[in-house]
Amino acid sequence: MTDIARLTDLIVPEASALGFDLVRVKMMPSEAGDGGEALQIMAEDPATGQLVIEQCAELSRAVSAMMDAREEAGELLIEGAYHLEVSSPGIDRPLTREKDYADWAGHVARIVMDKSYGQAADTKRVYKGELVGLSGGMIAINDAKTGAASLPMTQVHSAKLVLTDALIAATKPIDTDGAEELIEEPEEKADS
Repeated sequence: MTDIARLTDLIVPEASALGFDLVRVKMMPSEAGDGGEALQIMAEDPATGQLVIEQCAELSRAVSAMMDAREEAGELLIEGAYHLEVSSPGIDRPLTREKDYADWAGHVARIVMDKSYGQAADTKRVYKGELVGLSGGMIAINDAKTGAASLPMTQVHSAKLVLTDALIAATKPIDTDGAEELIEEPEEKADS
């Protein structure tokens, strides 16, 4: 089994050297259908909260070189076939760090708690609503169905922002190359 904590410890300095913050490191089944795995690395430029393609490529090259050097020295980081995916976190980004809960307060989030958390009779596992923030390791969220909840960050299985018009408005793309120009034409008035 791949040691994600070890990989994260190795990848953080590579990202930091390029001026990026690491958002998430995760092993996933490969979408190539080859039975292998994908090492997914999400990072962001702290100035923009995103990475453009050139920055993704730069981080990919740095991580690949580091991993190749360690594997040549005899360290097995990932068993079996895998490929590397480096990306920006996107608009509906995962919430993985304490700062994410503060930075994205006021937006809608979906938080899934660990299975053990939802075993008590008065708790549930999935919360969706306005993110209030984080204090003392506890995430505050106004769940759309049950109201205010305080959730321990240590028991979060997964959390991400929910795509809403407000989130789209708050997230401006830094590179619009390739985007088609939107031309709005005035509506024709219908004859009465």
